[in-house]
Amino acid sequence: MSALISFWSHALGATMFASLLVWRLFAGARQPGHRLLLGGFALTACWSWLAAIGPNSGLAHYAETARNLVWVGLLYSLYTSSEGRQQGVRLVYGAVSAVLGMEFVTSTLLIVGPSAAVEQTARILGITAAAGSLVLVHNLYGQAAPSSRPNIRFAMLALALSWVYDLNYYTIAYIDPASATGLGDWRGLAVALTGPLFALAARHEDDWRIRLSRAATFQSLSLLAICAYFAVMAVLATALRGTGGDWLRSLSAGLLAVMVVGAMVLVPSPRARSWAKVKIAKHFFEHRYDYRTEWLRFTDTLGASGADARPLGERVIKAFADVLDAPGGLLLERDSSGAFVTGAEWNWHGRGPAGLDAASADAFWDEISSSGRILELDAARGGWGGAPETVAIPAWMVDDPDAWIGVPLIHKERAVGLVLLAAPEYRRPLDWEDFDLIRTAGRQAASSLAEAQGQRALSNAQRFEEFNRRFAFILHDIKNLVSQLSLLTRNAERHADNADFRADMIATLKSSTEKMTDLLARLSPQATARSQKLHPQPLRDIVTAAIAGRRAIHEIKLLGDCGEWVAVDAPALDQAIGHLLQNAIDASPRNEPVTVRVGRSAEEVRILISDKGSGMDADFVRSRLFQPFVSTKESGFGIGAFEARSLIASMGGRISVESRPGQGTTFTIHLPAAESPPELQRKIA
Repeated sequence: MSALISFWSHALGATMFASLLVWRLFAGARQPGHRLLLGGFALTACWSWLAAIGPNSGLAHYAETARNLVWVGLLYSLYTSSEGRQQGVRLVYGAVSAVLGMEFVTSTLLIVGPSAAVEQTARILGITAAAGSLVLVHNLYGQAAPSSRPNIRFAMLALALSWVYDLNYYTIAYIDPASATGLGDWRGLAVALTGPLFALAARHEDDWRIRLSRAATFQSLSLLAICAYFAVMAVLATALRGTGGDWLRSLSAGLLAVMVVGAMVLVPSPRARSWAKVKIAKHFFEHRYDYRTEWLRFTDTLGASGADARPLGERVIKAFADVLDAPGGLLLERDSSGAFVTGAEWNWHGRGPAGLDAASADAFWDEISSSGRILELDAARGGWGGAPETVAIPAWMVDDPDAWIGVPLIHKERAVGLVLLAAPEYRRPLDWEDFDLIRTAGRQAASSLAEAQGQRALSNAQRFEEFNRRFAFILHDIKNLVSQLSLLTRNAERHADNADFRADMIATLKSSTEKMTDLLARLSPQATARSQKLHPQPLRDIVTAAIAGRRAIHEIKLLGDCGEWVAVDAPALDQAIGHLLQNAIDASPRNEPVTVRVGRSAEEVRILISDKGSGMDADFVRSRLFQPFVSTKESGFGIGAFEARSLIASMGGRISVESRPGQGTTFTIHLPAAESPPELQRKIA
């Protein structure tokens, strides 16, 4: 009967894992973790089948050891791919691997020459390997961040159940081999029951990247607990060995049941794990937190950058949630009226701000700014110790069952925000360590948030500055157009009968209308700065166009050879010449013409614009002429010369000035000369 149970039990395990292997083979193995999972399925199926046809054969022992080695390799793969891993844990992996290597040796010795001593040694190695593997499972799962645990929960539960069974089997086999026969027969069924858990875990194997989040102290506690278990079992076995096998068998079965139930409760239940973590931290550690690890993680989360980084508000919430094991949170900010606004959300399923007028909200912000109190909403609901009497918590926070802790973000004695954290599975009251850590972290997060808000304000100010700068130049151009039209109106009274004047007047009006339309377009918020396009073009068209729009208001003489070619942006050069011409017209007496002379010297083309005005002294030309908002004219803006020089400089040219008081002024535009196109040269030739 025992042999039949053993065969079908292990055959069921082989069938289960062979099915898992075939199922996952169709999905492919894209990562090392996928290949290790397939290897674990294959070796578990192989071991189950070999144990079915020969429970104590050497090949079955080899397959069992190889299976355990692959599963440990899978744990190590998850560990090495995680963030925040600890170097000390590598020693534990090395020790467990060494024990599994020694199991290969004992399996070989059992084949060559079986003996009672070798069998006892194999059982001790089995106990040690199972215990060490459980330590690794606990270390990996216990240190994973709350957001990482759902991805590996079922795989860790399956491995834990398998090794818990092995631990008890080898322990009982070492103490009383006869009592372990029944456990050995049902090992295949126990392994088969882990198959559905592996199936659930394999569906999310692409998300098995985890992040470790707690110090390795719990690893030592786990090892201590396992060693204590060995000690208790050994003492009880010694004490009861002479009283008969029934007591020992019943006690072993009871302890096995307790451990299995404990594993099934603690591993999948977030509430039970949170409770255990709180109790262990309270009774076994001097401090609840590893402050170095917590602070490094907090600043790393807060300062994350790159294309995949979350927005700052979400990073702030997550940084606090990681500290207190909260599943999500809400960032509340203060608008200009003092009311609540939602700055960011991360895994938040509770309510948003509502039911509070701006005046009450403003008073709340002032209260938390002055007190800096951490808001314990459970305390406010229950009326027990720790409720902040100095802060009137809004009713919508207290009424929301998902809201747990409110962390004010204080910067320069002013609250810039409030992080509202969702309640974890196991709610607990905060103590002084929690308050100190999150209050300090709140100031760090507030600085980052205030800096981001300052950057946004600076960006808005820069946009206004750019708009003001653009408006100043446009206003100067509008002033020039008004001056042109005013002079045109006055001249029209005297020269309306002159046909040439009427032609110039129409050209001036047309040019002014086009420029006004362009100015209105440049004032639009959607308008962008025009990019210059430099290419060789004849100078004649640009200069004559700039002069034509102003001949109706003042006499302008064009001298020299305008057939030169220059590499410029035509609209920019037209605007620069227009500024200098307008300045010359404004400075010239009505009966004195403005002269424009074009010439060439070496590799540059010069455009000289001269007037017979009052001129400027050398100090003004040197230190003030090209400064914005500085002008010698009573109604001038002082922008024309500044913008003209900027435009010419952007085209690779420069402006020089010759002026003397009472003798007029000459502005010279120096531009790089360019060759005319070859086809035009052939046509002229």
